[in-house]
Amino acid sequence: MSDKVLIVTGGSRGIGAATCRLAAAQGWDVAINYTANATAAEAVAKQVTDAGRRAITVKGDMASEADILSLFETAEKELGPVGGVVANAGITGKITRVEDMSTAAMQEVINLNVIGLMITNREAVRRMSTKRGGKGGPIVNTSSIAPRVGSPNEFVHYAASKGAVDAWTLGLAREVAGEGIRVNAVAPGMIDTDIHATAGAPDRASRLGALVPIGRAGTAEEVAEAIVWLLSDHAAYCVGTVLEVNGGR
Repeated sequence: MSDKVLIVTGGSRGIGAATCRLAAAQGWDVAINYTANATAAEAVAKQVTDAGRRAITVKGDMASEADILSLFETAEKELGPVGGVVANAGITGKITRVEDMSTAAMQEVINLNVIGLMITNREAVRRMSTKRGGKGGPIVNTSSIAPRVGSPNEFVHYAASKGAVDAWTLGLAREVAGEGIRVNAVAPGMIDTDIHATAGAPDRASRLGALVPIGRAGTAEEVAEAIVWLLSDHAAYCVGTVLEVNGGR
């Protein structure tokens, strides 16, 4: 069995899928979590196996503790001890002003982006901490530049959730750095993925990408490069870092 087993939540599309592909090229076996689209997840798994690594797909809602636990248990059973985790699953919620935002919409974003990510990180620590008999390993959380820009008139609740991710990443990183675990995050800017269509603005990346200093929206692959670098030994001294991939925005 490989000693480089990686769990990627939200791994069937966008940044998560790009991360799975690139991680495989860097020698990781990958457990690909997805919520609904099994066909897309299997397509990513084939790309991983085509790169010479092992892959499994695991359906699960990363806002559900039971599904998160099942993901870890399945990955361990089928691939071996978990050696790295990318907590990437997240949603923006629909574009809306705060006064029109339902409590249910707020809770949906917080439950997945914050509570689900916290549980995912917790389960990674329980398995990888040298204090608990593990071998250590990296955790990379997907944040956003939204906490810095606030996302007014679009999704302030999403920005708030990612602000929580940044604070959690820093605190957890300092807590477990001495136990062989490096916790970091990436903060993408305007990235051209289908998350914009899901939010109700399919043209958002192309429309706003032109306003970014570099002159375009970023790609999922460009964010994945940062994630996989943070997973690697090249980032051995990065602890509690929130690495922006934003084109200068």
